[in-house]
Amino acid sequence: MKKTLGTIVAAMVVVLFTGTFAMAEYAAAGVANFPYFQLGCLIIGGTTVINLKHKYEKIYTGEVAGVFALYTVLIALFTNPVINTIKNLVG
Repeated sequence: MKKTLGTIVAAMVVVLFTGTFAMAEYAAAGVANFPYFQLGCLIIGGTTVINLKHKYEKIYTGEVAGVFALYTVLIALFTNPVINTIKNLVG
């Protein structure tokens, strides 16, 4: 039961972060420049993290949430709105 509950919580965290990423990118870039490739990478990465959590019992749910949060930030850094903002701040 504990293993299943941890996997469900990890899945909820992945869905929450992926949904937040999608809404933020839609608000920043709009439909024309939406980063579908990055969204696909998040979905595949989230599925991988959930499968690892389900397979290995010793991985804590907090660790899974932290890893996926950092992965989401890393993916978000390589989208056009963020890169353009960094260009404007530097130059």
